[in-house]
Amino acid sequence: MQISVIILNYNVRFFLEQCVLSVEKALQSIDGEIIVIDNNSLDDSCEMMKQRFPHVKLIENKENSGFPKGNNIGVAQARGEYLCILNPDTVVAEDTFEKVLAFAKSKTDLGIVGCKLIDGTGRFLPESKRGVPTPFVAFTKVTGLYKLFPSSKLFGRYYAQHLNENETGKTAILVGAFMIMKRDLYLEVGGFDENCFMYSDDIDLSYMVLQKGKSNYYFPETSVIHYKGESTVRDGLYMKRFREAMHFFYQKHFRVSYFFDVFMSMGAFLFLIFKKNQAVKTTRNIEEYWLFSSDEKQVVKVENLLGKKVTLADSTLKNDLNSPTDESSKNIEIIFDNNVWSFKAIIDFMERHQSKRFTFKILPSNSDFILGSNSSNDRGEVIKLQ
Repeated sequence: MQISVIILNYNVRFFLEQCVLSVEKALQSIDGEIIVIDNNSLDDSCEMMKQRFPHVKLIENKENSGFPKGNNIGVAQARGEYLCILNPDTVVAEDTFEKVLAFAKSKTDLGIVGCKLIDGTGRFLPESKRGVPTPFVAFTKVTGLYKLFPSSKLFGRYYAQHLNENETGKTAILVGAFMIMKRDLYLEVGGFDENCFMYSDDIDLSYMVLQKGKSNYYFPETSVIHYKGESTVRDGLYMKRFREAMHFFYQKHFRVSYFFDVFMSMGAFLFLIFKKNQAVKTTRNIEEYWLFSSDEKQVVKVENLLGKKVTLADSTLKNDLNSPTDESSKNIEIIFDNNVWSFKAIIDFMERHQSKRFTFKILPSNSDFILGSNSSNDRGEVIKLQ
């Protein structure tokens, strides 16, 4: 078997359904398996899996065992030569695994491969590639220096800015939302460290792989949607957890120094000052809804759901997407009918038309809900069809 896709779920039933659907389509021509581990969700995630995907291996944990242990439980039952650690709030394209596996097999020093991640608006997520977060590098992250000096080699290491978002190359750290590596290597390094704090498990795994003399790669020739949101509001609590994560990483791999506390304390102070002075963003008012589909019956379903007029998009409307996006342009929500549009086509379209003017939702094939996100800072919304 070529690949085992490991998906750890906790209370994101609708995201999980769309994710597994996209993975199934991406594995149609590949010898692979899907293993879903549920960390004692309180929603109907497990019931949904049993009804819609009865052939998918489902592991039902009796407690929330955390990200590292949950994934390790899944990997223990995996049979593939390669593993894909995948978040349930992701959408892969139909050719994602084909492309990444071909790249992985071409490397003799392979560690972990990550791909290009985009948010629900089609925008690139910089955490797709990162550097080792030494105390100074972590300081440039929390203070925002990497944004102020995007071309600086000194300040641009946290998000591995030596590579642009469309450039394949070596990078130290990859994100746990999407990782592909050989199962033997995962087991050799011990998998995810179950003592890890939030935010440090993928950093730790990536670094342990580097310690084995392997190379980690960022591969942007396929894109994956990650409705990541933030499980923690970016405030003092976020800074506390970020600091704990970095402390765990340094304590395990380096000698924790006085300068670590100085850097983190300064960074936390500047971070909170910046957040207090940051303007509050207002919610956009959607003025038009377009359904990209060939089925007029879907228009009626979506209109009943939204209580709004929905236009069935044709070639004329699609051409309007290329018109100038000035301040007078209408705010348009585009809903993709996955019964007609492939996930790859949806992802490509979102990347091409990312704009303040457009937001995107997906109606997964043979499903009764619409799902999407209008910001990388929030996981998004799910709307049930009646």
